[in-house]
Amino acid sequence: MAANNKAENTATSLLASGEKTEKLADQVMQNPQVLAALQERLENVSRTPSSYIETLPKAVKRRINALKQLQVKCAHIEAKFYEEVHDLERKYAALYQPFFEKRRSIVSGEVEPTDVECEWHSETEEEEKLAEDVKNKAVLAEKEPVNEGQYKGVPDFWFTIFRNVDMLSELVQEYDEPILKHLQDIRVKFSDPGQPMSFVLEFHFEPNDYFTNSVLTKTYKMKSEPDPSDPFSFEGPEIVDCEGCTIEWKKGKNVTVKVIKKKQKHKGRGTVRTITKQVPSDSFFNFFNPIKVSGAGETLDEDSEFTLATDFEIGHFFRERIVPRAVLYFTGEAIEDEDNFEEGEEGEEEEMEGDEDGEDEDDVESDIKPKDCSQPAECKQQ
Repeated sequence: MAANNKAENTATSLLASGEKTEKLADQVMQNPQVLAALQERLENVSRTPSSYIETLPKAVKRRINALKQLQVKCAHIEAKFYEEVHDLERKYAALYQPFFEKRRSIVSGEVEPTDVECEWHSETEEEEKLAEDVKNKAVLAEKEPVNEGQYKGVPDFWFTIFRNVDMLSELVQEYDEPILKHLQDIRVKFSDPGQPMSFVLEFHFEPNDYFTNSVLTKTYKMKSEPDPSDPFSFEGPEIVDCEGCTIEWKKGKNVTVKVIKKKQKHKGRGTVRTITKQVPSDSFFNFFNPIKVSGAGETLDEDSEFTLATDFEIGHFFRERIVPRAVLYFTGEAIEDEDNFEEGEEGEEEEMEGDEDGEDEDDVESDIKPKDCSQPAECKQQ
């Protein structure tokens, strides 16, 4: 009997709950704002390209498939184009090399440039005035003996570039700095004709107290062909893998590891012993021991993927920017130009957004009464 009453009460409760839900739904559907929002959402869904394609006749869809086949063929032509671009890069790299070699000899102090080679014409009156002031100070300074022999070449040329470029300075630890001061040159070498597309970064060091290598290398392997599973994503050559080199560290000089001491207690005798253990340490020189790209059926975790993507970006930046324009990154001019370009883009975007906001306000004023505009409109940030 009690069980029957409990079942009846439960049924009554569910019925009441269902009626309440129906009433609530009716009230919501009678709200014009809710209806307008639902209608707008449905209209947006109906406007999507994929939904439009679904409404087309079968014969038209068939022709679209043919157009996609043509697009895949275009992607393969584009891949061939980039392969020829790589061949051109190799050709012109050989033409640049004598100038890069002269740069190295001047930086290292092997060669003293002539007066003609040292002439640099300023482009603004302010720069000319500054040059004149420097010249006058130099005339006065000639009266005092100056030991110019203490300055050889351009001191700390590449190390200064590392400090100036944020992407690189973030990798450099304090204990890396004395080693990087021995860096004499960075070169880019492209793969030979007929070989898979790749490039090698060569870091040339003078003899030092840290490792015996004279050159440290980093090889980046590239691919310039559409992915069969997603051919439309092809946008040109991409780095797909990289390999470092073995650094022959001198005893006690390996900055990529640190030694920690740990105490261990024997379970039986209760004696304690101290052991030393090597653990990885943050260092720019980990750059030469990159994460291995996962093989078939293997996946990298999110942190490893990010680290690998950053590595690829740094390798590309060395090749495209730093090596060809080293002196401008040493002086900071290249960095200032990049900052100015980014600021110009942001300013233009903000101005365009402001115009759009103004148009929206005009449309609103034509339909409804003005509202309180004491608070500024929100700005979208990208």
